[in-house]
Amino acid sequence: MHDEFLCHVTAYGVCDGRRIGVPLGTYRAPTLALALWWLRDRASWIAERLDPSPEGGHFPAGALVPVADTVPDVPGVLRAWCADAGQQERVADELAGGRLVRIAASDDTTEYELLAESVDALRMQRMAAGLAMPVA
Repeated sequence: MHDEFLCHVTAYGVCDGRRIGVPLGTYRAPTLALALWWLRDRASWIAERLDPSPEGGHFPAGALVPVADTVPDVPGVLRAWCADAGQQERVADELAGGRLVRIAASDDTTEYELLAESVDALRMQRMAAGLAMPVA
């Protein structure tokens, strides 16, 4: 069983013709349940910032406007992922099995990526790579 997980959230965009990543947070979760909670919390956090509820705060008139139906709905994708118990269970199974999990949603300008992986699996990969290195 993998007991500790490293979680990251990054936004990627293009600047001056290059893909640039902006870290939005990192968390070292001591349990699988906390790793899942943090991923859901960050997905909700991004969704609320991209698509705030007009009832949730004080916004000046005209500050929030609807977008065209053709615009990819990143907040909707992230909220749906958070609410889907089946997807949460699949993510838990993957992490418990030592596999990297990536959840991503993108619109015309930005890709939002949530990653999680087992700290134990990372250590095992480093050990295996170190064992394969030739010694002079």
